[in-house]
Amino acid sequence: MLTSLAFIFLAGLAAAALCSALHLPRIIGMLLVGILLGPHCLNLLDGSILSISADLRQMALIIILIKAGLSLDLSDLRQVGRPAVLLSCLPATCELAGYVLLAPYLLGVSRIEAAVMGAVLAAVSPAVVVPRMVSLMENRWGTAKSIPQMILAGASCDDIYVIVLFTTFTGIAQGGSAKVSDFLNIPVSVLLGILAGAIVGYILSCFFETIFRHGYRLRGSLKVIIVLSVSFLLVALENALKGRLAVSGLLAVTSMACVLARRMPGNVRTRLSEKFGKLWLAAELLLFVLVGAAVDIRYTAEAGFAAVLMIFAALVFRAVGVILCLAGTKLDRKERLFCVIAYLPKATVQAAIGSVPLALGLPCGEIVLSVAVLAILITAPLGAFGMDMTYRKLLSHDSGEEQQA
Repeated sequence: MLTSLAFIFLAGLAAAALCSALHLPRIIGMLLVGILLGPHCLNLLDGSILSISADLRQMALIIILIKAGLSLDLSDLRQVGRPAVLLSCLPATCELAGYVLLAPYLLGVSRIEAAVMGAVLAAVSPAVVVPRMVSLMENRWGTAKSIPQMILAGASCDDIYVIVLFTTFTGIAQGGSAKVSDFLNIPVSVLLGILAGAIVGYILSCFFETIFRHGYRLRGSLKVIIVLSVSFLLVALENALKGRLAVSGLLAVTSMACVLARRMPGNVRTRLSEKFGKLWLAAELLLFVLVGAAVDIRYTAEAGFAAVLMIFAALVFRAVGVILCLAGTKLDRKERLFCVIAYLPKATVQAAIGSVPLALGLPCGEIVLSVAVLAILITAPLGAFGMDMTYRKLLSHDSGEEQQA
């Protein structure tokens, strides 16, 4: 495992640096390194690290969500409440509808198989989107209208919605039926996740205050360990309650960090955020290299041109969904275009569940995995490159003098 970690960090850093020198998003280099090192190409990664790959990717995602929560200003988020809620479900619904309508003709699958495929493909990648939104918030790009906050909140909920739909549609494809309770679990999961995180964040902040009042000064590094450990427990709570009560662990983590940020002195919050930013340097490499390692490029050749056409057609449906979410807001055309670009990338969810239909023995399993692999290879670099190259042209910089929209 140690050799594999060395390969991941050294090769990942080198590829990321090369991409930066070529003015390309770092994620492209990391994904390519993962594909090359993974079991479907050079097979240089130890089986032990691949067996815990999903857990390592989740740990990395938790780190960036904590940083996102520490950077979120809740007063800003309230300004864009309705669009953020719509962004958590409408773009994914529109994209899924695109697969249901077009996949039977382009890929020769049934309607329910097209729904399964759409549920796999409809999720945006928080691993690609969240770090960029955090960076925009820190550098005050688009913050006058709370654009990165809105996208971050929507992208964080989008995955929950899509995964519930995926579970429902795979059940139908296996001969089961859809239950109303499955769809009710979506808002329940969101609300309970936010509530659980807020309660834990309040308790944690009271603990830090009590320690400080009694004359004990916890070092920032110790606070990081405590916050990270509590975050792991929140995600573990979701798994422990699965099947009995729907709770979003990742949303709970973000909510906890938001409450901590609101109750902490500004200098403490800044130092804690900086420390999680340093942790992200290593977590980012683990996340994207291991996402790349999960990609089986053998399926891309089998998918063919029809799959590529399907992916881009579905992205058009998704773009329409984003535009509908922003109707009635004060965002101009450039800002709306940036939101469309920010909602393009796919990676983590597709890498995690793309192979599930095949493992379940569904007839559409191979084509679903093929399209999922292609979607990662096409949209993750496209979305990352699009955001990195356009935010200065499409968003305004908030010098601190602008008023909230």
